[in-house]
Amino acid sequence: MAAAKEGGDDAGNVILLISSDGEQFEVPEAAASLSRIVSHMIEDGCTENGVRLHNVACSVLVKIIEYCNKHAAAAMETAEDLESFDAEFFDVDKTMLFDLIMAANYMDIKRLLYLATQHVADVIKGKSVDEIRKEFGIRNDYMPEE
Repeated sequence: MAAAKEGGDDAGNVILLISSDGEQFEVPEAAASLSRIVSHMIEDGCTENGVRLHNVACSVLVKIIEYCNKHAAAAMETAEDLESFDAEFFDVDKTMLFDLIMAANYMDIKRLLYLATQHVADVIKGKSVDEIRKEFGIRNDYMPEE
């Protein structure tokens, strides 16, 4: 299966992204290019059989594609619409949030990585160490004398 469909213009090209569990997604090239790793593969002509993302599970890739599609089309959106989308985008459970951070780092999507880590910073801002441990389920492994 060809990863990029040749059309009259670049807007019609799609890239096949393959999650770690083998699910395949056809993504517009403009959206897929938000990932620097995918962008480099496009530039090098290495997308014919798709781009396998070994460290990105299907459920996480679906969210990343949602983010990339929205941000690739951002030229037609107002800044307020994009900010609203970003705020709602991170309304996920902690596991998904950390998976998004790991995937954004792996795929080299700088803006997504920044927004996700900023969201974590906002969550912990003003909390005590014990509150942060409770928020993220971190066990206190220090002995009382430590």
